[in-house]
Amino acid sequence: MGKTQSITRVVEDTSHISMRVVKLVALFIVIIFALCFFMLRISGKSYRGSVPPLTEEQKKIRNQLRKDVAELAEEIGDRNVRTEYYNLCRAADFIEGSLVEADYRVFRQDYELSLYSLKGRKCCNLEIEITGSEKPDEIVVIGAHYDSLEGTPGANDNASGVAALLALAREFAGKKTVRTLRFVAFANEEPPYFQSEDMGSYVYARRCRERNENIVAMLSLETIGYYTDKEGSQNYPLGVLGLVYPTTGNFISFVGNIKSRKVVRDVTGLFRRYAKFPSEAAFLPEHIVGVGWSDQWAFWRNGYPGVMVTDTAPFRYPHYHTHEDTPEKIDYARLAYVVSMLAKVVSGLVGLKSKE
Repeated sequence: MGKTQSITRVVEDTSHISMRVVKLVALFIVIIFALCFFMLRISGKSYRGSVPPLTEEQKKIRNQLRKDVAELAEEIGDRNVRTEYYNLCRAADFIEGSLVEADYRVFRQDYELSLYSLKGRKCCNLEIEITGSEKPDEIVVIGAHYDSLEGTPGANDNASGVAALLALAREFAGKKTVRTLRFVAFANEEPPYFQSEDMGSYVYARRCRERNENIVAMLSLETIGYYTDKEGSQNYPLGVLGLVYPTTGNFISFVGNIKSRKVVRDVTGLFRRYAKFPSEAAFLPEHIVGVGWSDQWAFWRNGYPGVMVTDTAPFRYPHYHTHEDTPEKIDYARLAYVVSMLAKVVSGLVGLKSKE
């Protein structure tokens, strides 16, 4: 009889534990859905419908984007500090020349690597600045890394981001802004210096912090050229997000950490105000896979708000970090449209002044 009671008690205890587990799982799911709903509470709604045909001006942007991506990913190719250092320097020279041609004065932030076997090798970030006319101490940074993963031509990751950076810089050449606007091309976002003190954006953001500069927003242009209308082409680091967000990879996304939620809202709201293009946004904990996978991470580490502008890279792009990441994989028409709308976003962030 005692044995029977013991077995019964064990069954009851097991049942109670199982119920608690079920309740905890249910609570977790509810929290995830609540968070997803909260994250979707961004100004405006994502556009649904056909993307408008390009204007003549957007066609010019498209053609220039194609040229710049080809220069970086075909003419220069694999550009990384370890095995293709010469090409990395060529990429920096190309970017600098393009900015000088647009009538900017380019500042090179040279630094020496301090980690691993390449200690002492020189790298550089490239910066241009339009000083704000009314709020010069409030700074908006638009950045993109120009290196590629070792063994890859890096057309989408990240020649697409650099080409977009150059296009936006050309758009703002000669214009006056209320806030200070900077465009910065970063070295060494890819391994082995990813999320290290030798990552170019970390070196740059640390210098900004040391100078006590007031960066109010940073936009990281990261792998932004691949779009597809194939259903099921979009994946997520958390499977449950696929129940809330689209499963077709035809949108541009704006991703920040929790502390950057205001900038995420501002950027997404501005984009949706002007763009007839699908967009999604989220501010998520940094430890979630993919959230910190670009140069905005370096700004978060130094106490600045940052947003990654991306096509979501490995969660959509089948050629991510492979030798097949080549220029023809990019959708230049949609990329050009996105870039032209990002110009309006940047205008909204910095405020434009009419020429005197």
